[in-house]
Amino acid sequence: MSAIAEQWSRGALMFLSRQTGLKDWATRLPPLKKLSRRFVAGETLDEAMDAVKALTARGLSASFDHLNEAVKDAAETRDEVREYRRLLARIDQTGVRANVSLKLTQCGLLLDEALALENARQVVADATSRGSFVRIDMEHGAVTQVTLDIVRKLHAEFGEPHVGAVLQSCLRRTEADARALCAERVRIRLCKGAYLESEDIAYPDKADVDASFVRCMKVLLDSGVYHGIATHDERMIDATLEHAARRGLPRGAFEFQMLHGIRADLQRQLADQGHPVRVYVPYGRHWYPYLMRRMAERPANLAFVLKNLARG
Repeated sequence: MSAIAEQWSRGALMFLSRQTGLKDWATRLPPLKKLSRRFVAGETLDEAMDAVKALTARGLSASFDHLNEAVKDAAETRDEVREYRRLLARIDQTGVRANVSLKLTQCGLLLDEALALENARQVVADATSRGSFVRIDMEHGAVTQVTLDIVRKLHAEFGEPHVGAVLQSCLRRTEADARALCAERVRIRLCKGAYLESEDIAYPDKADVDASFVRCMKVLLDSGVYHGIATHDERMIDATLEHAARRGLPRGAFEFQMLHGIRADLQRQLADQGHPVRVYVPYGRHWYPYLMRRMAERPANLAFVLKNLARG
């Protein structure tokens, strides 16, 4: 695929990821459903739990994510809270090495900020009572500030061991956010970002996103707070290990994080070297937007879907 075609395909896939009206229709297409199983652990908690038990057996940790976003029905947001509390209880019962990740738009952020805060608070309160941790996921740039505002409120109430944030190196603001949050001892997952953003708020070139990632990684590792470095890019991993060595950081001062279904070989390699590795394990019926973002990262996957749709 040429660079221009790949750029066009990525833009198209990112546009489709935002079309929430397609999510129920798309999940009935067998080629999409088949492809989703590469990146999504399943549609049920039992399927996701089986995947995490396998990770635990290999010495890896996990972060569960019940897939849903852009929820615009208050009753549905309460369903999400119940699912997360059920999930936290299952983690306790099974003893798997796992915490949870939560999106604020599944808590009602697009309806009402106060509703999203209260729903997220219920999940964090439950996790805190169990000695567990909730990562508040980052979404598209339009909700970055309100997401960090809510993280700070939850962090002030529940503390460093129980709630953390995600930052995306593609955004121009992220280095400043990283410095501010580290000063407040907020635990951060640093990733490159999977949303299509405008050039006024995001770096358009991959080289600039990578450079931002390295700068932010150094801020995190220098802070003395336990953070997650989320990448499958071996150059970013090498840069992280080199900086940790220069700083004399012990293994276990931070963790690497990766996605379910991507670079299992690299996950095992880092774990075998003694580095903590956490795998992000999504599950649920509403996998369509997540899958579109994964496909946008590798548009060649689109050919698989189109070929199978053509076959009927």
